[in-house]
Amino acid sequence: MAKFDPRGRKIKILATLGPASRSPEMIEKLLLAGADAFRVNMSHGDHETHRETIAAIRAVEKDVGRPVAILCDLQGPKLRVGQFKGGKAVIRHSGHFTFDRNPEPGDDSRVCLPHPELFGVLRKGQRLLIDDGKLRLKVIEASQDAILCSAEVGGVIMDRKGVNVPDAVVPVPAMTEKDRRDLAFAVENGADWIALSFVQRPEDVAEARRLMGGYGALMAKIEKPAAVDRLEEIIELADGIMVARGDLGVELNPEEVPPIQKRIVAATRRSGKPVVVATQMLESMIESPAPTRAEVSDVANAVYDGADAVMLSAETASGAWPVEAVTIMHRIAGQVERDPGYRQQVSFAEILPDRTTADALAHSCASIAESLPIAGVIVFTGSGSTARRVARERPAAPMLVLTPAQKTARRMALLWGAHAVTTKDIGSFEEMIAKGKRMALRHGFGSAGSKLIALAGVPFGTPGSTNLLHVVTLQGDELDRHKG
Repeated sequence: MAKFDPRGRKIKILATLGPASRSPEMIEKLLLAGADAFRVNMSHGDHETHRETIAAIRAVEKDVGRPVAILCDLQGPKLRVGQFKGGKAVIRHSGHFTFDRNPEPGDDSRVCLPHPELFGVLRKGQRLLIDDGKLRLKVIEASQDAILCSAEVGGVIMDRKGVNVPDAVVPVPAMTEKDRRDLAFAVENGADWIALSFVQRPEDVAEARRLMGGYGALMAKIEKPAAVDRLEEIIELADGIMVARGDLGVELNPEEVPPIQKRIVAATRRSGKPVVVATQMLESMIESPAPTRAEVSDVANAVYDGADAVMLSAETASGAWPVEAVTIMHRIAGQVERDPGYRQQVSFAEILPDRTTADALAHSCASIAESLPIAGVIVFTGSGSTARRVARERPAAPMLVLTPAQKTARRMALLWGAHAVTTKDIGSFEEMIAKGKRMALRHGFGSAGSKLIALAGVPFGTPGSTNLLHVVTLQGDELDRHKG
């Protein structure tokens, strides 16, 4: 079995692949620089390109010997205006402008809004934001055929620019026909995670899960105020959460986003599910080889909050410095986690264990790791649920996850503190302890005299049966004795 070193940090890095980074050579460089998982953005490119990208990731994964998670991010139902005579028009500041259902090209006074569902839900006083909020209009009057607005912020409007409706729950499904095709493609090509865009309500998550048919894990992207209002219900139905700050920052006032980010991270952490902080983390590195001080602080804050992963978007997909972006993110995370105040910060949100044996043991595991000099927590798991329970406690010691399931090992690439290794299943308590010690030595989790915590379920191979916690001491010669 190939040995691959632990990262030396707990938080994970999710890097988006695109024209600047989808070659096998660049994927390997990003992986070696610190990327733990890769995002395939289904909004761009075709299925053939994505198929080649996924194949390249799997080939590099095999060469490097490290389980890698692939996340396919669905585009979602993007609302857009129609087209204009000459491709653009000017909405006068404080002037009136109408959105209607007339397919004729628009002008300075009107344009087609090809989304009939909007005409029935918009009310007087609600806002329409155009082109990521660059133009801001308020509804004066709305009917089934026309929406008359006043321009709070006017400007140039161009063909097919996006529309955000922050004050209403729009009766559109979270998945378009394109999304359904993309989801089927992602499942067929072995994606470990599917990210669902523009979630508004729990029913959106339930529908996507039904279409996935039990394959892969589902990550709900929180980027709509309506989703924030029903956050707990959405977390309960999803396998993970992404704080998608791009559209969230368009539909909310900028100053509202940081506290909401912290609220989403804390709520998801309490559930024991992975939470990813995304969008514009090192935005200036699309063009510059170094980030701004503010960007460094932004990444550091996500690490201090105990997020499971931080994500790079255009920085690695189309930027000029993809490897440097991953490298600096890796360095920031490492520096924060070495800060003496980090443990206090990351444990600030008290996580009370659920009233189950498995949760009580995971809680005890973290307490022991605080009390004793524990070199590592060895978790034996088939489904990954034991590892998620331990990660939820944010223990001081690193976690070595041993699993017979490759899909579980890959999924762990977005779980805080988890260093996952695929290994043969175990059949007895003695075999578990012996294998745990050997794997700990092989992967650098301690040396002679180090104490380890082993966590598993008996009988072995029974999902959700975590009922055993054992503290062991390494002799240091376990690998030699096994060969002998």
